[in-house]
Amino acid sequence: MTTPTGLSEEGASTAGQTHYRTCHLCEAMCGVALQVQGGRVVSVRGDKDDPLSRGYICPKAAALGDLHDDPDRLRHPLRRTAAGKGLAGYTRISWDEALAEVAERLPAIQAAHGRNAVAVYAGNPTVHNYSAMLSWLFFVKSLRTRSRFSATSVDQLPHHLTSLLMFGHQLLLPIPDVDRTDFMLILGANPAVSNGSLMTAPGIAKRLTAIRERGGQVVLIDPRRSETAELVDRHHFIRPGTDVLLMLALLHTVLTEGLAAPGRLAALTSGLAELAPLLTEFPPEVAAGPTGIAAADIRALARAFAGAHSAVCYGRMGVSTQEFGAATQWLINVLNIVTGNLDRPGGAMFTKPAFDLVALAAQLGETGHFDKGRSRVRKLPEHGGEYPVSTLAEEILTPGPGQIRALITHAGNPVLSTPNGATLDRALASLDYMVAIDFYLNETTRHAHLILPPTYSLEHDHYDATFHILAVRNTAKYAPALLAPAADTRHDYQILGELTARLGARGSAWLTPLRRKLYAALTPQRLLALGLRLGPYGLGGSGLSLGKLKEAVHGLDLGPLTSCLPERLYTPDKKIQLVPPVLTGDLARVRQKFLGGAAAQAAGTKPQAADPRPQAGGAADVYDLQLIGRRHLRSNNSWMHNSQRLVKGPPRCTLLIHPEDAARRGIVTAQQVRVRSRVGSIALPAELTAEVMPGVVSIPHGWGHDRPGIALSTAQAHPGASVNDLTDDLLLDELCGNAALNGVPVRVEATGEA
Repeated sequence: MTTPTGLSEEGASTAGQTHYRTCHLCEAMCGVALQVQGGRVVSVRGDKDDPLSRGYICPKAAALGDLHDDPDRLRHPLRRTAAGKGLAGYTRISWDEALAEVAERLPAIQAAHGRNAVAVYAGNPTVHNYSAMLSWLFFVKSLRTRSRFSATSVDQLPHHLTSLLMFGHQLLLPIPDVDRTDFMLILGANPAVSNGSLMTAPGIAKRLTAIRERGGQVVLIDPRRSETAELVDRHHFIRPGTDVLLMLALLHTVLTEGLAAPGRLAALTSGLAELAPLLTEFPPEVAAGPTGIAAADIRALARAFAGAHSAVCYGRMGVSTQEFGAATQWLINVLNIVTGNLDRPGGAMFTKPAFDLVALAAQLGETGHFDKGRSRVRKLPEHGGEYPVSTLAEEILTPGPGQIRALITHAGNPVLSTPNGATLDRALASLDYMVAIDFYLNETTRHAHLILPPTYSLEHDHYDATFHILAVRNTAKYAPALLAPAADTRHDYQILGELTARLGARGSAWLTPLRRKLYAALTPQRLLALGLRLGPYGLGGSGLSLGKLKEAVHGLDLGPLTSCLPERLYTPDKKIQLVPPVLTGDLARVRQKFLGGAAAQAAGTKPQAADPRPQAGGAADVYDLQLIGRRHLRSNNSWMHNSQRLVKGPPRCTLLIHPEDAARRGIVTAQQVRVRSRVGSIALPAELTAEVMPGVVSIPHGWGHDRPGIALSTAQAHPGASVNDLTDDLLLDELCGNAALNGVPVRVEATGEA
């Protein structure tokens, strides 16, 4: 029921007052205080009483109302009538007609071409919406397809694989206890902009500054002197893709100099004695050349880390999205373990969330799995039931049994966010049928035959089921719907629930009403309430319930991270697996790449497959620079570029290039340049800066809003260029299949345009 204020009935009595929520636009979970008038957000400020963010917000939060009021946001089902004509090529249809069409078309395609002919893709906003996330799981199961993809394999797949193999659960991720550590080593991350990624830490600048103020140290390893570099004691440039060598050299120093001190972890860890022989070929002198970090500096770093009262090593996007992402994340965990800095204050710790998805999944037998199947074309391994998204385009374009003929996307724009977006763009255009659950007509959804737009975050309740698993402090916060949705709209869980009911019935008309009643009873809010009661603070703890959480409008502080091993482990023997064969075996690739064929042969390793990347040598085909990405504080996903508040100011989609590299190419600041890779080329302005190391260039992700047929008026006025028209779908971490977005070989040419 709605009121004249535009608020839901639940919020109507407080119209004109302050409403407290959690910003959903990135991982930081910042508490916000919203003022609403006439159904519009008129003020956004930080909630100083939020126990996690303590009043901090970033510029994105100010756009919460902009995105809700965006005139380009879709609100009703649309069926495509003419491709490539934007909204003019779509016609509005009813929800019943739309849902009936999906329930008819998808089973028909599966009947004709097999179950796996229908694929699914979930973008990262899915996990920012607990009701959508839970409903998506049921929906995907109802399709009975193995063709499952998500943003995980262009983001954090190495983290999940190492946690699965070492701790027994793919969601049991170690989190830096940044508020109590004395030494923080950061690799390939820019938390000053991300506010933590797989480390939910709003206001991270203050947290990093606090480490130094209490006498600790912060060291950053990154090919770019980023915003975080301004907050640390030392920054070391590193050549992209060589972090694995640095980690091996650090561990070599720790073990050979007798600095290992696992303490209580020794009794909880299997494989400590097997570690040292794996490191003998990787002293700092071997790492120095490829990484660009002097051997003396590597040794000093290892000694400082091991000698700190407490320390934590943390690696993120720059580490995960490279060809040795999983091996590097494994070695980061190993360094924390052998120095005694896992599961203790100030080290890497595990959270104790109120809605404990880790424990709930384990109770259902879903701790994760790896390599239970291989993709049809390139034979890439599955993880947790999903295949690497780098193979999605070829699975659509390659004929034969199992070819993908239809696709359903949820809250994703993979044309701009996954490797070789131009080829994926072409693949999507060839599909027999595509459905997009999304409220924008963007670079991906423009290919959809049917668009089902859900409500916006402020129109439904909110609880961060995912990011409380990743937070640097245990907290919990729930917010009811703030603004009433427009008439005849649907929430994500209602769309997905209805599709699940219809698809699950598989032609049995009498089953659909029964399944509909079942999913109507199993609302996400009821599942959340049940999960809270079954969680560590529920019936067996302090009696936490959804009702109590609703009363705590600022959220509840559940305390700092606490030691929880071995109880929290899910390995069969309740021990940390320090040297899983899947991970140690990947050192063969490291030897092959960095030590040469002779060393690899002497070590008994098998020759590796030919490197698919273009090699320097031929005149026109020299790719002599390495491309890395970057992120801006006012951006996260591509759809945020449709807020004028978030895109105003100088152009941000620029090529960062070192002055020495620019001079050799006759490039000056603001000049248009052409960047080429094996898969494509883009043009954008150059920005000369010493913040990137020589030999490295940087382009931000999420841009490229110049494709025809989209309806994003603000983004189209600030199009930029898509870095994923350069990233290569053949470049990935061969072990786990995660995309290698960093270190892509490119060349840069001056175009002569100012």
